[in-house]
Order: sequence, then C-alpha cells, then structure tokens
Amino acid sequence: MSKKILVLPGDGIGPEIVAEAIKVLDCLRHDHGLDVEVERGLIGGAAYDQTGKPLPDETLALAKAADSVLLGAVGGPAYDGLDRPLRPERGLLAIRSELELFGNLRPAILYPQLAAASALKPEVVSGLDIMIVRELTGGIYFGEPRGIRTLENGEREGYNTLVYRESEIERIGRLAFEIAARRNGRLCSVDKANVLEVTELWREVMNGLAPEYPAVDLSHMYVDNAAMQLVRAPKQFDVMVTTNMFGDILSDCASMLTGSIGMLPSASLDARSKGMYEPIHGSAPNIAGKGVANPLATILSVAMMLRYSLDQPDLARRVEDAVGTVLDQGLRTPDIHTPETRRVTTVEMGDAVLAALRD
Repeated sequence: MSKKILVLPGDGIGPEIVAEAIKVLDCLRHDHGLDVEVERGLIGGAAYDQTGKPLPDETLALAKAADSVLLGAVGGPAYDGLDRPLRPERGLLAIRSELELFGNLRPAILYPQLAAASALKPEVVSGLDIMIVRELTGGIYFGEPRGIRTLENGEREGYNTLVYRESEIERIGRLAFEIAARRNGRLCSVDKANVLEVTELWREVMNGLAPEYPAVDLSHMYVDNAAMQLVRAPKQFDVMVTTNMFGDILSDCASMLTGSIGMLPSASLDARSKGMYEPIHGSAPNIAGKGVANPLATILSVAMMLRYSLDQPDLARRVEDAVGTVLDQGLRTPDIHTPETRRVTTVEMGDAVLAALRD
C-alpha cells in the first residue's frame, strides 16, 4: 500500500535543500520501487505570508493524514516583529504537539572524510557516533504559565515554566533505552537534578526504568558537565537522553563535532513511529537563494524516514552510502569545503548524490 509523505519546504534555505531531497525520493520511486505519494504544504513564514497563520488548518490536516512529514526549515528576521503566536517557530512547535511527536532523534555521526572539518582534533572525534534522544513536546518550551508581565513597580518580567509529568519522562526514557539496547548498550541521562526538582524527578524515573533493560548501562550527568564532555571526550557517549531545552542545546553543540551542522538530520517520532524529518540547522536566511546551502542533512533525513517510518532499511543504507560516495569524491558545499576538496553548489551536491544512487 502506498505511503503518503507531506513535504513542507518552509522558509529561507528550506525550499532549496528540500528540492534536492525530493530528487532522492523521486529516484527511489522510479528506480528502486519505493511506493510513496508526495504532497506539499505550507508552514512557518511562508504559511503566514499566504494564510496569516504559521500552521494553517489545511497543513495540519495533511500532516495528520500522512505517514511521515519532510520539513525544510522555518523562520527569519522578517517575522521577528510579529506577535509571538504568529511567528514561524510557533507553527513548528504546534505541529510537533498536534502530531504528538514526543521523541526527537538527533544522530551526530562523523563521516571519516570530514574529520579535518571538525572543530576538534581528528584523534578526538574520529569514529564519532552519538544518538541524542531529546524529549520534544514537553518541558519549558510548552510549559504554562508563560509570558511577559509588568510588576507593580513598573518593571517588566519574563517567565516560563519548566514542567514534566512522570508519564512524559517514562515515554521518552523507554524510547532511549530501546535505542541504546539496539546499539552499544550505553545510555547517559542528562539533567540538572542538583538544582531543578523537575529533573530530580527525571532522574528518579530513569532509574526506575533501568531494571527493565538489564543489557543497558545507565549513567547520569549534569547538563553543564555533559556540554564540557562533548567537547573534551565525545566518544565516551553512545546514546544521550535529555529534556527539550537541554537536547536542543547539546545537539547543536554535537553538530560541530561532525564538521558542520549542515550534515545532521533528525527524526521526531510519535508512539507509532510516524515521524517528521528535518535537518537540525535553521533557515539560514543570510544564504538563502545563493546556492551554497548544504542539502546533505536533509537528504540524510530522508534516510531516517526510510528507516524509522517507511520500514525500508535497505533503501536507507543506500542513501547513506550515496552520501558517503560523494564525500569520497571530494565534493563539498562551502560549510565543509577545505583547500583539498572541490567546492560545489547545493544543486550540484544533490545531483552527485543522485548519480551515486543510480550507480
């Protein structure tokens, strides 16, 4: 039975990088028997421009009916003056919440061809393969009450609420334990339990789950130490699980270990493995339309879609191998370019992946 994929190009470089990922999907359909139907929708600033909403009702209906969603990026300075509920990022948060995409998987894998592009020495990062599991629909990004208020003395005060229910922690914890059990059996839970009661509960729930997964070695680390350790000795980590905000920050930190944030895909999953797939980088409006954006994270997001939502692990490996082939060929967009490599445009990189898929 044909699966439905909703494509949401979004803002900034989103349409450019998604266009290259669509080429990959089309190749898999025509040459490798992938049975999918592709629909398109609006989200973010592009949606606001046309409908006055960052997440139109039509887009949400299409997303709920789809088997998976491929997203480019949202946001840009043109929308910074809008009321907060109308900003592009609110559309992204809303679709995650409405689809109940509680589990965000962010792999940080260093391709051996890019060891020289990492911010750290090759001996520190060579062979890096970390999976960061981020809780995505709770925590401080969604907690209520929130806002900006004026105190009696006339001073303004901003406030947000960090809150997690036990069931939310258990849900993301089980996902992380299961992923660790399929990898190298090591799970590090990142919190700030020494000062935040909500993450004290987080740690208690993780410890309560551990006996159900005897093959997994559970450890704990405070988030400030985890950030330091990612830079000092990143290969000590296998799977990391953490809260929404901590995961947002740590995964961006991990991205620079791999050479470029333009190399990192992500998957956001619900309880039934329906997912939304997107590169972890932003909309980069400063380079939009210049043909220099790296499409590989978006193409690798397609590989994650094939693996986690479409049950096509062989095709996922084929896409990942094709990315490895173009890196072997020395092709690089500006973010990963070095003097020894050949600089290419967004479209040229996508075409090279396509050629490798067809070989």
